[in-house]
Amino acid sequence: MDFNALLSKVPNGLLVGLAAIGLFATSSKIISYTRLLLSLFVLGGKNLRSYGKKGTWAVITGASDGIGKEYAIQLAQKGFNLVLVSRTESKLQNLAQEIEQKYAGAQIKCKILVMDFSKNNDEDYAKLKALIDRLDVGILVNNVGQSHSIPVPFVLTPKDEIRDIIAINCTATLKVTQIVAPGMVQRKRGLILTMGSMGGWMPTPLLATYSGSKAFLQHWSTALAGELKGSGVDVELVLSYLVTTAMSKVRRASSMVPSPRAFVKTTLAKIGRSGGAQNFSYTSTPFWSHALMQWWVENTVGIGGTIGLGVNKSMHESIRKRALKKAERESKKS
Repeated sequence: MDFNALLSKVPNGLLVGLAAIGLFATSSKIISYTRLLLSLFVLGGKNLRSYGKKGTWAVITGASDGIGKEYAIQLAQKGFNLVLVSRTESKLQNLAQEIEQKYAGAQIKCKILVMDFSKNNDEDYAKLKALIDRLDVGILVNNVGQSHSIPVPFVLTPKDEIRDIIAINCTATLKVTQIVAPGMVQRKRGLILTMGSMGGWMPTPLLATYSGSKAFLQHWSTALAGELKGSGVDVELVLSYLVTTAMSKVRRASSMVPSPRAFVKTTLAKIGRSGGAQNFSYTSTPFWSHALMQWWVENTVGIGGTIGLGVNKSMHESIRKRALKKAERESKKS
């Protein structure tokens, strides 16, 4: 029996229903992709001035290097005073001095707090609370984070590495936000921007603890955003793939791996726009190549399927093998 003869025996109502389902599925993908392109290349984000006039304060954790340092510089350019929090005092002092001198005409002020989030020290958090209690904080950037030194199977992960990743990525973010958010709610304006990761969006073998910590931030941030909706305080999780930072160990920028400057510039210009993160509310993937990759993965192999897990595992096994060989060569030299 040929296909046409078989098709003629199918009830018209069923054919119409199947055609409608196909049209709906196709249309939803087209709408989603159009939304993605508009978000990335046409539409702008929310004006940062809505979170406070010039001279309002921004608190940035992990501020002395990489993405955190770039948030500090670009928010200073936009007229925000800064509270810079990180563990290396010399870097914080140099950055604060650089910013205050460069933007002396704008009278930008910087306060610094030396804090090692891996210690989870209550006295440090008390110092942070005392530092910001009387400040008009309009923006909080939860940027501090830590990954594994190299990809590693979970059963071989050092216990102190697991402890530090959870303390820095999860505990620190919650504690800092609990200190800063009440003032924002009271003033009825503010932005809580938390750095997530594609490693939390997609389960990542050999980075299991880091991946889980960033997945935790995804659910916590979205839940918090739902709680604070209508309060005047916006909450957003920012997803990224690799950026040229010490954590990624990638030094050369490319279309897939932007510099911190390019990444932060895009992020601040796209506040409130989802980019590729269309399946999680109050989440943004602002950089164009990361967002396109996210959309295509979600709409083909999926984020938790065996194909994606297999590719991720193979990639990180290869990275681990190269890292171990490099360490072996260096130990022989010494």
